[in-house]
Amino acid sequence: MILAATEAGAGPPVILLHGLFGAGQNWGAIRAALAPRFRVLTPDLRNHGASPRAAEMSYAAMADDVAATMQAAGIDRAAVLGHSMGGKVAMALALAHPGRVARLVVADIAPVRYPPSLRGYVGALQSMSLHGGLTRREADAALAASIPEAGIRAFLLQNLRFEADRPAWRLGLAEIAAAMPVIEDFAAQPGARFDGPVLVMAGERSGYIRPEHHDAFRALFPAVRFAVVPGAGHWVHAENPAGFLGLLEPFLAEAT
Repeated sequence: MILAATEAGAGPPVILLHGLFGAGQNWGAIRAALAPRFRVLTPDLRNHGASPRAAEMSYAAMADDVAATMQAAGIDRAAVLGHSMGGKVAMALALAHPGRVARLVVADIAPVRYPPSLRGYVGALQSMSLHGGLTRREADAALAASIPEAGIRAFLLQNLRFEADRPAWRLGLAEIAAAMPVIEDFAAQPGARFDGPVLVMAGERSGYIRPEHHDAFRALFPAVRFAVVPGAGHWVHAENPAGFLGLLEPFLAEAT
């Protein structure tokens, strides 16, 4: 499918892929920082934001979406960066369509199966009563018992739209809920590998990328290098944008 996307800047193309429950708008500050030198495309992945809904949420399907969106935008090859679930999409794209990816950046995710720790978020969003007159404050209070972290609630509630008489999610919650076992996993085709340059950035305070994951990266991406974003947790680009850009920009500049 062709994904809804926002574009800024001119120059060598860079594609930024958001994580689960996110949207292209999450990259606003990073897109603005890169736009003076790059053509930056920030799509909404399927079942997120303004992009279409679909039952299939395999990484192969989502990678094909990005390839089709690139083609529709007239982009033959780009630097591709993905965070969290978007990082798995970016890896799948590089492995399945290596000619499309000039260089790859993976932000705080590994090509491994993760435990089902996020399924509770899906259930909490599905169980919320979206009645007429619901306010953002009331929605936040309704989530507080099951999601005590205020920052995570604020992130999730970015997807709740209040423009109509009755609020609605800009997420395919039913599709995401059904696909969680697939989203948690990552399965590459036997023998798949991407030989181009790869930068893997981990948050210093995050547990998503551990030393034991490095061999899994090297098996798929022989030219991988690893870096740490100081002081950041899982949302590396939001928690330390300067540190994130300090690692990203020199890596992108190698190709210009």
